[in-house]
Amino acid sequence: MAVEIRVPQLGESVVDAVVGTWLKKEGDPVQPGETLVELETDKVNVEISAEQAGVLEKIFKQEGETVAVGEVIAAIAEGAAAPAPAPAPSAAQPAAAAAPAAAAAPATPAPEPAAVPAGGPRATPAVRRLAAEHGIDLAQVPASGEGGRVTREDVLAYAQRLREAAATPAATPAQAPTPAPTAPANGAATAAAPSAVPLEIAADGRREERIRMTRRRQTIAQRLVEAQHTAAMLTTFNEVDMSAVIELRKRRGEAFQERHGVKLGFMSFFTKAVVGALKAFPLLNAEIQGNEIVVKHYYDIGIAVGADEGLVVPVVRDADRKSFAELEREILDLATRAREGKLTLQELMGGTFTITNGGVYGSLLSTPILNPPQVGILGMHKIEQRPVVVNGEIVIRPMMYLALSYDHRIVDGSDAVRFLVRVKELIEDPETLLLEG
Repeated sequence: MAVEIRVPQLGESVVDAVVGTWLKKEGDPVQPGETLVELETDKVNVEISAEQAGVLEKIFKQEGETVAVGEVIAAIAEGAAAPAPAPAPSAAQPAAAAAPAAAAAPATPAPEPAAVPAGGPRATPAVRRLAAEHGIDLAQVPASGEGGRVTREDVLAYAQRLREAAATPAATPAQAPTPAPTAPANGAATAAAPSAVPLEIAADGRREERIRMTRRRQTIAQRLVEAQHTAAMLTTFNEVDMSAVIELRKRRGEAFQERHGVKLGFMSFFTKAVVGALKAFPLLNAEIQGNEIVVKHYYDIGIAVGADEGLVVPVVRDADRKSFAELEREILDLATRAREGKLTLQELMGGTFTITNGGVYGSLLSTPILNPPQVGILGMHKIEQRPVVVNGEIVIRPMMYLALSYDHRIVDGSDAVRFLVRVKELIEDPETLLLEG
């Protein structure tokens, strides 16, 4: 009797997904709890696991296909599969001599690859694609992620070791890492160099590459276009002197970290400043529903994070009720799990206002796009030493450009400008954040 594997409920407003990488193939034995496949949604990737032992009898939906909630994607034939037979002794060595030979092995055996979880190493589709681009077998990569998951950093580190081994002609087998199974039989370390990405030849004879857009990237593209088509989006700019915040971090940062176990960064200051400005200009903490304006009297601040598969915006709930230390811990946790693909759908839903920091990538000035149905988003940028006039004198100060994009349908230009000025005032006098934020 076969047991159907169906697409589970994926969360509010998520009705379909794209089939990612199948970690099992038809005919493979499976055990309860083993991951069979990953589904890509516009928010997070969802792992589908087996609920009972058996054999993966049939895969109905292949990688890249769109599936709906409740749809059957595979079937498992019930009953435990036969255990794999133990490896037989080589023909050159009788079975009776196998045990004594093992006893005579050297005291310091050669290192073996880390154990691979049943069903192959665990990794996201993005990590599997990265490994394929480098010609690396994931089973050979030591995993540092939670639950034996191979991370992007694991693959890059292993690729670097392969390159270093290939560049050292005198390296002995004990010094060089185990080559990927795709290496030629003559032992040449061709896996050290990235493998050629599948290319197509265009009509004019030049090469092109086609990459399937992930579900998340498709949704990001759709939402960004919708944001510009449905909102009357404008952007206003200002600049902020970061001297006071930088001085406060230098003076209090070490004690803050010792006491709270987390660094005092810039995001907590800007989150507090945004909350203070939203209290003064509440229409920037609202949304449009039909012919009504819904003003939120709570402050769920989205923090944009760049991940391998696209931008995600986890939400800090009730940011107005959290201390600097609580904000820093939560933002760090959300950002870390966003890059590892471990966020839950609930952590990505909602949000009343968004902050995005292009400065971490070196951006000096940009125009952030609204995150519908929100009507405001603050863009932070790179801090640069610039000459400014203070009290009639030219001085050098660490300056940052700020950008506020807003929906002009309900936010007037004067409110948007004053909102940004209020953020500037709070950052330049951070002690007021204790009262205003």
